[in-house]
Amino acid sequence: MSRPLCLSPTVIAKNCNYVAAFLTMSCPYHCSYCINEFGSPRKKERLMTASDWIRGLGRLTNLQRSEGEVPVTLQGGEPSIHPRFYEIINGLPERIRIDVLTNLCFDVQEMIDKVNPARLRRPAPYASIRVSYHPEQASLDELLAKTHRLLEADFSVGIWAIVHPDPAKARQILQAQARARAEGIDFRTKEFLGYYNGALYGQYKYPQACTSQSRQKVLCKTTELLIGPDGGIYRCHHDLYEGTGPIGHILDENFRMTDEYLPCDCFGYCNPCDIKVKTNRLQQFGHTSVSIMFEPQQAAIEKSPVAAAIE
Repeated sequence: MSRPLCLSPTVIAKNCNYVAAFLTMSCPYHCSYCINEFGSPRKKERLMTASDWIRGLGRLTNLQRSEGEVPVTLQGGEPSIHPRFYEIINGLPERIRIDVLTNLCFDVQEMIDKVNPARLRRPAPYASIRVSYHPEQASLDELLAKTHRLLEADFSVGIWAIVHPDPAKARQILQAQARARAEGIDFRTKEFLGYYNGALYGQYKYPQACTSQSRQKVLCKTTELLIGPDGGIYRCHHDLYEGTGPIGHILDENFRMTDEYLPCDCFGYCNPCDIKVKTNRLQQFGHTSVSIMFEPQQAAIEKSPVAAAIE
């Protein structure tokens, strides 16, 4: 499908908290707890070119907010696997702030050589380059060494890791955190999401949303602009990871992100990322990526005490 070379600006919804550009869903790691694998195995993907990413993301407006700007977060999978990763970073207009989610599997010297650290730095209570530590796949020594090199080059970098329900794995993460902090590296932890040994872990606004037991029709509204590797726009992580139901394309001339509820028949098979209770980009707790509207008789059953407290 041909699209015009020059696209008109597109305004994102006022409620948008997060813009995620999934450059690729591929990753060299194969973690047993990967949240991207919560549903079905992913299908083979088609990657957008760097020029299309630059055109598509460059048309976004309304990112600057009085309460705190909305950056574009390059992620995946592992975003550095995209063959034109640095071209995308350097090609986006400077008015667009850029964050990166990565496992730091790449040669950091290449980033130091090709990217101005100011391009990946903005006023925020957390690092612009957020590195994920996965003990099953990565060497802590190597990860810390790479992080130090980026910090010394004046990049904004921090490390995050999942506190696994398994006590031995949790201890490993906490020991890594203590070591990193002793070396002056910001190392934060996140809760485990999904199932482990038959139990569902995580704090959710809608606790029945990801039990994978039955499907239910609801109305759903997102606060996130999720863009898949081929440029498709998805209303939630479930649809993105399953590769079904794009609601538009970032290169569609008429695309606009709206603040409205859309029908969904997948409630019960939600991805935990969409309905977990977390902090927003301003580090205010109580946020969820999506809001769900039920039939009146269902509302009291489906919503958790956490949801009631928030509302």
